[in-house]
Amino acid sequence: MPAGAGPRSLAPSPRCGAALRGAALETESAAGTDMDVRGFTTRLRRSLRRRLERREGNQESPAEDCAPEAPRKAGERSSLSCLGGQFFFEYLVVVSLKKKSGGDYEPTITYQFPKRENMLRGQKEEEERLLQAIPLFCFPDGKNWAPFTEYTSETFSFVLTNVDGSRKIGYCRRLLPVGRGARLPEVFCIISCLGCFGLFSKILDEVEKRRQISMAVIYPFMQGLRESPFPAPGKTVTIKSFIPESGTELIELTRPLDSRLEHVEFQALLQRLTPGIIIQIFASAVLERRIIFLAEELSVLSQCIHAVAALLYPFTWAHTYIPVVPECLIDTVCCPTPFMVGVQIRHLQQVQDQPMEEVLLVNLVEGKILTSVGDEEEVLPAKLQSEMLTSLGRHNSNNNVQTSEQVNAQVSECFVHFFVRTVGHYAAYIKWSKSGQGTLQERAFCKSITSKSCRKFVKKFVKTQMFSLFIQEAERNRATQEGCYFQQKITEYQEQKKQRKNS
Repeated sequence: MPAGAGPRSLAPSPRCGAALRGAALETESAAGTDMDVRGFTTRLRRSLRRRLERREGNQESPAEDCAPEAPRKAGERSSLSCLGGQFFFEYLVVVSLKKKSGGDYEPTITYQFPKRENMLRGQKEEEERLLQAIPLFCFPDGKNWAPFTEYTSETFSFVLTNVDGSRKIGYCRRLLPVGRGARLPEVFCIISCLGCFGLFSKILDEVEKRRQISMAVIYPFMQGLRESPFPAPGKTVTIKSFIPESGTELIELTRPLDSRLEHVEFQALLQRLTPGIIIQIFASAVLERRIIFLAEELSVLSQCIHAVAALLYPFTWAHTYIPVVPECLIDTVCCPTPFMVGVQIRHLQQVQDQPMEEVLLVNLVEGKILTSVGDEEEVLPAKLQSEMLTSLGRHNSNNNVQTSEQVNAQVSECFVHFFVRTVGHYAAYIKWSKSGQGTLQERAFCKSITSKSCRKFVKKFVKTQMFSLFIQEAERNRATQEGCYFQQKITEYQEQKKQRKNS
């Protein structure tokens, strides 16, 4: 299952000159057909430098850093929302490696479906930027390639964020095309605004199966998919598809009833890291520090980094987020602002040579932390941290076979409960004006916490951008606090406290 698309990310490309920012980066157009890495990275550094200056001057507000989004309930993740009735995808592209005169390879789009016509100028420019950005993130592992006779297909993903805050997710399947002799791999990439990795993994399975027959067989399948509405949670859509010598197939695509975690694969973390290390990563993430994950496989990087971001629910990582950093951007991305990125472990030395402070460097191959700030085990309240460790440890020692959905539910429950215990009382400290605008009484909110260790943590947490964004949504309208999963868990916890008090 692919993972890795995340909360705040931009897929920049030297070809398109899309300047990287954490939440929504400035998008620029670049002239020329060759990849102008130097020009792109220069623009990228300028963008990040401006952002850093705003942060240091207290001029960077959450509203400025995070582009406008559609209204949503407080605490609900909008970055990977899946709304029933939408179309499945915007584009299917095939990215192939083309040999340049110097001997290295350049990723290039060799197939696109659909081809759009009669677009307005702004729409056409947006499409051009998107299509120019995709190749670099389909082949982020450099330009030095050699043909293969055997190649295990790999699934991974990335996220593109436009200047208006809208997100497009790239679901990728890298495979070796059918043929004789040594061949270069190619990537099938589905671009969609919907974050449902299980479903798109199954779609890519069907694409790969048809690729083994003929490219011509892929088109009718994708056309049928494009004409089908995206199913609501718990619903199924059936796609009819004809395959030569096999006849008409009926392909059922079903979304789980609980769509909150359908884009997550927590098992990827649990298989590679101990509960103690996962807690240290979580502690760094809630304080919005710099986190770098190292692995060789693109699928491992994207799965694990997206799982970590999902641990923050109901909050959203609001800074630079790139599941797999292209080799040519490592020097640029490793900047003084908060980030959560994945880097192939072959570039470890290049990462360690970066002048970075307060960074958590996690080796997913060996399951250990290479570099840390040193206080990660002291960030969270001791009692709650101990309970989380016990819960995760119990899962690791459970010999019962569990489905991916069961694992996701259990792990998520552990971290949601942490936020319920620490900041779940926020609604009681939002003061409402006659006009319906709310304002969090931050001082009273923190002071109401009886546990000293919890109060110490919350005083730091309320200064983060993720908390500010969450509270901004809650302050807009009382109704936005109702109905979301986080609010349901808060209500359950408060009722349990009342029962214990009355018993």
